[in-house]
Amino acid sequence: MTKAFDLVITGGDVVDPGSGLSGKLDIGVKEGKIAAVEAGIDASTAARVIDASGRYVTPGLIDLHTHVYWGSTFWGIEPDPVAARSGCTTWLDVGSSGGYSFPGLRRHIVETSKAKVFVLLNLSSIGLIGPSWELANPDYWDIELAQTIVEANRDVIIGIKARIDSSTTRGVGVAPLAKARELADRVGLPLMTHIGGGPPTIEEVIPHLRPGDILTHCFTGNSMRIIDDNRKILPEIKALKEAGLIFDIGHGTGSFSYDTAEAMLEQGYLPDVISTDIHQMAIQGPAFDMPTTMSKFLNLGLTLEQVIERSTAAPAAAMRRTDVGSLAVGQAADIALFTIEEGEYTFQDVRMNERKGSKLLRNTLTIIDGEELERVELPDLQPWAVLPAHQRGKVIPLTEVPAKPAAPLLDNR
Repeated sequence: MTKAFDLVITGGDVVDPGSGLSGKLDIGVKEGKIAAVEAGIDASTAARVIDASGRYVTPGLIDLHTHVYWGSTFWGIEPDPVAARSGCTTWLDVGSSGGYSFPGLRRHIVETSKAKVFVLLNLSSIGLIGPSWELANPDYWDIELAQTIVEANRDVIIGIKARIDSSTTRGVGVAPLAKARELADRVGLPLMTHIGGGPPTIEEVIPHLRPGDILTHCFTGNSMRIIDDNRKILPEIKALKEAGLIFDIGHGTGSFSYDTAEAMLEQGYLPDVISTDIHQMAIQGPAFDMPTTMSKFLNLGLTLEQVIERSTAAPAAAMRRTDVGSLAVGQAADIALFTIEEGEYTFQDVRMNERKGSKLLRNTLTIIDGEELERVELPDLQPWAVLPAHQRGKVIPLTEVPAKPAAPLLDNR
């Protein structure tokens, strides 16, 4: 006898700000899609049942800032092993690939991963093969090549990326950002701009930002931060935010400051999107993964609903995608289950500043297209995957840390 559902998830507390669903609701899945979200679904109508009692049931998380081009770039991790233990079912790889390296990202990562992977194309034609410097050489600012790649891959490429800081640009200032702006305007896609330590200055970056663009590392504590010496939001940034500029966290190993975050929250400015900037170093902490990064904001005073919204519906909107980020009937059955563990936890920002917290969000199950994602061993980190010197040996474990490199390279970073 044919069952009405392939899977029913019962007994959980649904938290789905994107569709307005919340409370004790059951979820029915059929052929990889959400088929029903309602109270009291008869479990006997399902081929399989998952009892989610005591857990929160959310849409699969969307990480808006990741680097998942494993094996071909300095930063990349494999998405699926991390997805399985973090609840992240959609990844936006931001700038790992440029015009010359995108075809490999598409074939070897996008097309083989169970998790959904979308891409922001780097203005630099070489992408992030190395740790930085990709925009220091104007010969790599190949707008024609980038436009050709975008036009042929609009199903995957949903925006443009430019990293603007002293390490990346190496003295060329904001000239590559102007080129990235031109490219984004040509192809009609949003631009994500990375900020960090200047030069250039944040004031030089601001004229190139537009409503609908994404300012990543928005709560950086480095010299390009968006607050002044009195910890007040810069007026130009305030105006852009009110016009529709998207604030994205992009935690990473160098980009999240508790001081900046607290100053912004005190003024009523919440991040629009919570993301990890996950990569070979960040996965070792203090960012770790999406649940840990979300927990930091949960303990800074955001509600669970606000944290989930900024990790599901809000990044979907920033990506201009309507096919991810909610549990609405008809959507892909991308689902995550979580507990909130109560205890005494110490969270850290990238400068190792500590904040105490009492709540830790922990993923217990990840489902993609109606199928449970198997938890597997994380692959060994690359030999260059060494934390910055000021973080080494000082990260407080909050989650499972990947295996360390077997023979790390000598490092003076």
